Amino acid sequence: MERTSNLQNRPLESNASGWMNGLIGVVIFSGSLPATRVAVLEFDPVFLTVARATLAAFLALSLLLLFKEKRPARHQLVPLIIVALGVVVGFPLLTALALQYVTSAHSIVFVGLLPLATAAFGVLRGGERPRPVFWLFSVLGSVLVVGFAVSQGLSASPQGDILMLLAILACGLGYAEGAKLSRTLGGWQVISWALVLALPMMAALTWWRMPDSFSGISAPAWFSLAYVSLFSMLIGFVFWYRGLAQGGIAAVGQLQLLQPFFGLALAATLLHEHVSIGMLGVTVAVILCVAGARKFAK
Repeated sequence: MERTSNLQNRPLESNASGWMNGLIGVVIFSGSLPATRVAVLEFDPVFLTVARATLAAFLALSLLLLFKEKRPARHQLVPLIIVALGVVVGFPLLTALALQYVTSAHSIVFVGLLPLATAAFGVLRGGERPRPVFWLFSVLGSVLVVGFAVSQGLSASPQGDILMLLAILACGLGYAEGAKLSRTLGGWQVISWALVLALPMMAALTWWRMPDSFSGISAPAWFSLAYVSLFSMLIGFVFWYRGLAQGGIAAVGQLQLLQPFFGLALAATLLHEHVSIGMLGVTVAVILCVAGARKFAK
């Protein structure tokens, strides 16, 4: 009788662990944009992108060797390359470039579209057929984001807003492809192998884009580089993909909706950036639209 009770409790424990791991992953990711904002003030955006990927890749390679993980099958290489292009190269580079023109608080509003972008690519890549109401929320959320950008003076920095939109698309594709691949390859193994595949090119570019001197780089910039390299690029994904595997992709994936709130709080407290009532209102509205889209995704 006691054994049966323990078996019945295991799914509940696994589900709770999935939500906790997913929440830890989202909190870690929430610090990415503020840390990137600090780093690009002193590091070249391209160097920052390739350096963070290189550092994370060496750690990922060490973990794969330590746990003696099997190499991916041949049919898994193309999806891994897509993951690498989306979350190892695309999102970090595009956000680093965008944060030269906009504040991290402004960019975090765009992150509210990330769950929607992930769901949209899930439709394209996974063959899902959401209800028509899903697309209503999708269009409404996009209109809110574009409307906010225009109200803040889009003509003053069109580069930053366009780069952020492209970054969200790249990350959404990488998340969707990674979530799909994690079912067969494993959670943390997906990001680890994606980093390793990108390592030769990232290491070469790091050497090529390395500045002549690091003497003028401050401690906060170094700390930000370390954070986006170890936590944003690898450790966050370890918790995130583990949470998706334990609690379910559709359920735990909704935790991404909390990321703009955490990010805005960090931007306001650590960087002392101004977070307007309008910005908070748009973020809440976008999150509600994405929540509605998720509800009618199946």
